[in-house]
Amino acid sequence: YQPAPLSEKTLPDTFVVEISVLYKVSVIYSIVSGDGNEYFIIDSSTGIVRTRKSLQVEDFPVVFNVRATDTSDASIFNEVSVNVEVIDENDFPPVFPSSLLEAMLEENLSATQIVQLQAHDNDTGRNGFLTYGILSGDELKFRIDEATGILYSTVAFDYEEEPTEYQVVIYAEDDGIPEKKRGYCTVVIKIID
Repeated sequence: YQPAPLSEKTLPDTFVVEISVLYKVSVIYSIVSGDGNEYFIIDSSTGIVRTRKSLQVEDFPVVFNVRATDTSDASIFNEVSVNVEVIDENDFPPVFPSSLLEAMLEENLSATQIVQLQAHDNDTGRNGFLTYGILSGDELKFRIDEATGILYSTVAFDYEEEPTEYQVVIYAEDDGIPEKKRGYCTVVIKIID
C-alpha cells in the first residue's frame, strides 16, 4: 500500500489508508513491525489506519507491516507493507541579514558588480531553495543574478547627472510547497564622485 503523502502538519486521528483482505471469515488487523515511533494505529476489525500523534518529517518515509490474522486460527495470516511519506511544509520565508543595505558605486564604471545579497531559509529541500529578483527600482539600470544574488549595474552612472542615489528592492523567493514565500531587502545605491 502506498497512501497519498501526508503533510507534516497532519493532526492525530487522521485517516491514512484502509487495509482489506479477501477472506471468507473475519480477521483481526494489527501493525506488526516497522512503526517503531508508533505514529500509526489500526482498527483491528475494519483495517483502517489512522495517525496516532503528530508527525516528524525527518522520521519518514516509514514502511510498516500490517498482519491480517484468521480470528479462529492464529496460524493463518497474511502480511502487507504500507509505505507512508510525509511532505515537508514550507514553514519559513527567506530572510535577509538586514532589510536595508547601503552600497557605494563609483561613477563612470561600465556594468559592474555592486553587492552580493544572501538570504537564508530555515526550510529544507526545495522549500529552502532560493532565487533572487528585483521587485522595484530602476530595472533598466540594475539586474540581479537569480541564482547567486549578485546585484549588478547595467550602465555607467554620471555623478553630475541626477539622481545620485537609487533604491532597489530585492526579493528572495523559495521554491516552497504548497506556496512560495518571499523575503525582501532594500538596497540603497549611492553614486560617488
